Amino acid sequence: QVQLVESGGGLVQAGGSLRLSCAASRSIASINQMGWYRQVPGKERELVASVTNGGRTNVADSVKGRFTISRDNAKNTVYLQMNSLKPEDTAVYYCIATMTGQGYWGQGTQVTVSS
Repeated sequence: QVQLVESGGGLVQAGGSLRLSCAASRSIASINQMGWYRQVPGKERELVASVTNGGRTNVADSVKGRFTISRDNAKNTVYLQMNSLKPEDTAVYYCIATMTGQGYWGQGTQVTVSS
């Protein structure tokens, strides 16, 4: 098992940047995949970006070129750098760790982008 704690959310103007952090309660070096999802009220949670323990990344088309995911195994932390934010990026952002076929979720952090 692993516990995840997200931080770094907040209110930002359109065009601004935020960096989200996801701190894990244990070493992430052996965790197959970690990622970020987001969800707005009334909609399903959607994948934003993911990164494997081999460093392979996958980024949603809607944020490609603006968001970057990275992981620091030494700090047991995954980051989501978000640049050129748009109002439609407003959502609760969740971190997920996938291991042994099971997903573990953090509690989420709110990101609000004002126009």
